[in-house]
Amino acid sequence: MPKSTDLLAKETFRVLQTKENLLVSKNTFHLVSLGCAKNTVDSDSMAQLLIRDGYRAVEDASRANVLIVNTCGFIGPAKEESINVLRELAEGKRNNQILIAAGCLTQRYGSEVAVKVPGIDGMLGTRRWMDIVQVVRELRKGPHPEPLYHLPEEAKTVGTDEHEALRVSVAGASAYVKIADGCRRPCAFCAIPLIKGTAVSRPLDVIVAEARRLRDSGVRELVLIAQDTTDYGHDLGLKDGLAVLLEQLTDSVPDMDWIRVMYAYPGYVTDRLIEVMAARKQVLSYLDMPLQHAHPKTLYRMRRPSNIDWVHRTLGKMRSAIPNLAIRTTFIVGYPGETEEEYQALVDFVQEIRFDRVGTFQFSFEPGTTSEPLGDPVPAEVKQERYERLMELQQGISLQVNQSYVGKTLDVLVEGRDKGIAIGRSYRDAPEIDGMVFIEGNAKIGDIVPVRITGAMTYDLTGVPEKEPIQLPVI
Repeated sequence: MPKSTDLLAKETFRVLQTKENLLVSKNTFHLVSLGCAKNTVDSDSMAQLLIRDGYRAVEDASRANVLIVNTCGFIGPAKEESINVLRELAEGKRNNQILIAAGCLTQRYGSEVAVKVPGIDGMLGTRRWMDIVQVVRELRKGPHPEPLYHLPEEAKTVGTDEHEALRVSVAGASAYVKIADGCRRPCAFCAIPLIKGTAVSRPLDVIVAEARRLRDSGVRELVLIAQDTTDYGHDLGLKDGLAVLLEQLTDSVPDMDWIRVMYAYPGYVTDRLIEVMAARKQVLSYLDMPLQHAHPKTLYRMRRPSNIDWVHRTLGKMRSAIPNLAIRTTFIVGYPGETEEEYQALVDFVQEIRFDRVGTFQFSFEPGTTSEPLGDPVPAEVKQERYERLMELQQGISLQVNQSYVGKTLDVLVEGRDKGIAIGRSYRDAPEIDGMVFIEGNAKIGDIVPVRITGAMTYDLTGVPEKEPIQLPVI
């Protein structure tokens, strides 16, 4: 007796569903990390916790049981990118796959994200990355009518020692180390305190232990990050906490080659910090200190330190104490109320100080911040023109500074190779955001190579090895 059309359809669906399930590997995950280096640290930690629980990372999302997006919710374009990535994964979900949204966008907007992306199964807040295994286990028990939320209203901890998973390092020989999370600064344009709450520092011994583990695994550069590294230890009762941390790291992990400091806050670069950076050879002659602007009135509206004389004095002290200091900073153009006079003060400041590296952003209106009442009155075309003018100025400065290194020798940490050329970074170059050094010869990834600089471009340098590379010790 012939089968009914309905029965044939059901059997066909069952067969197709079985084939579809075969494409999804057992206990695998696909993780997309968006946004800043601090997100990268959390993403690496989630990945390692899943690996410890028996999961394997896969590059192909279609072959993963678990899909995770660690989102960014800092500014408009970042939020849009996060939503687009979530939608793409949700629309392509196969049977029995689960989708988890984590990070800043999730923490800030919660259920609104689930409404925009109906395929989300679970949500993790910014300081709940350590719950990833628990959430995955719960979701894999069966369907949930609503997304499973792990969004604490007030985060009290950054993570305990048992959650300090040994992370995959950046480019093989460099690793970010997050020393604190959250921020207590009142910057009017910034949503980070709304998303992450006030600053919470990790204990000194936990950071030192992580640094020791990373060095033992072959890492040669630590990149210290936080929303504000110079505020490290305030909540722990430490005075000059960042200086204390640098002393502890260099004493306890003396074989760590490089330690780099990012995200310093103007007004909190103390004399002791300068002394430690100058005295400890492992601490690179590099400082990232976002200044945001150079006109006191603009800085006042931003609720940022507005004493430009302090900046001049501090940079002068640092350059005197630390020869060949490389300074990176960032600026915002088009902030509400920025006049041509205020903008010109910024241009003049950049021309005078001659920073090694400058990042520039156009103001992005963020609801909920204290700058919200100011609106977004500077026309888009004016912001774009100011951005281009400042970047053109800095490109010329950057080229001149780079040209001054031709004929000199720089130690370069090799991170890759392409068509017979080794690619690495000097002390002047932070991972992912600064320039590169292109080296002729056969330098190996992970080596630190003395390189004689032979050429300069706007952001990058070229050179040749001066002698045999400094080899990694046998571990």
